[in-house]
Amino acid sequence: MSGRILVGTASWTDKSLLDSGRFYPPEANDPESRLQHYASVFPLVEVDSSYYGLPSQRNAALWVERTPETFTFDVKAFSLFTQHPTRPASLPKDIRAQLPAEARRKPMLYYRDVPPALRDELWKRFGEALLPLDSAGKLGVVLFQYPPWFLPGRESRALLDSLQAYLPQYTPAVEFRNPLWMDSAHEADTLAFLQERGLPYVCVDEPQGTRASVPPVVAATAPLSVVRFHGRNVAAWAQRNAGVAEKYDWLYSEDELRAWVPSIQRLAAESRAVHVLMNNCREDKAVVNARQIAALLDEAGATVE
Repeated sequence: MSGRILVGTASWTDKSLLDSGRFYPPEANDPESRLQHYASVFPLVEVDSSYYGLPSQRNAALWVERTPETFTFDVKAFSLFTQHPTRPASLPKDIRAQLPAEARRKPMLYYRDVPPALRDELWKRFGEALLPLDSAGKLGVVLFQYPPWFLPGRESRALLDSLQAYLPQYTPAVEFRNPLWMDSAHEADTLAFLQERGLPYVCVDEPQGTRASVPPVVAATAPLSVVRFHGRNVAAWAQRNAGVAEKYDWLYSEDELRAWVPSIQRLAAESRAVHVLMNNCREDKAVVNARQIAALLDEAGATVE
């Protein structure tokens, strides 16, 4: 029996989406009504604010209250946990005060800059913040999107091994941004490593032909599968200083989306659920494409919620 397919977008509060005026009705003019409207259209969303700062239990509880019983949230991991540079101001004030003096002076912190005891506390607070979603059955995966400098190797695998120790009750999903993980020399080992640990591999559609391009490998390594669409803006993807809005500025054609339908159906045949997320969050492009791919999957006979 094919698994459920949930389609959504990688944000519901993106400023360019709000400014476009092409998704939310005029009366949806506050956080509560916007989430309620979004959840009336899609069954799934990705929380990206948790990448920029630790989420709070209060917000998670509000998200639970404002969405239908069957709604699902995927939550992006805090930037520090995925080896990204992190502004000290994004840390809780009490933890920031306990940092070594040298770390407090840095404009950006990395995981290695934070003492182990403080790291453990950050992981604890992150996990606790998600409890309302988990208790309500509304938590999907916790997305760990690693940067291009996260390379295959013993240290990286040890970090991946630690995910379930830090978040034992949740499902970490892993997305790579360095193509070495999925080249001919590493693909089989990478997928086997994730499968042995029950970690979902995040399949990606992204610009190809650059040094940073991860190929669109389709593989189910856990009971829940994830596909993220980043657009195909090759020129911006390859530019080091391109902004987020520019990198993901892409409207997929129907043919581009239709080509993914068999792959998503295959994932559904091998998984209990597939999360399909449009991350081309520029104006209303993500919501337009999310509606399109949901319709194409339904047309093909897939179990789309």
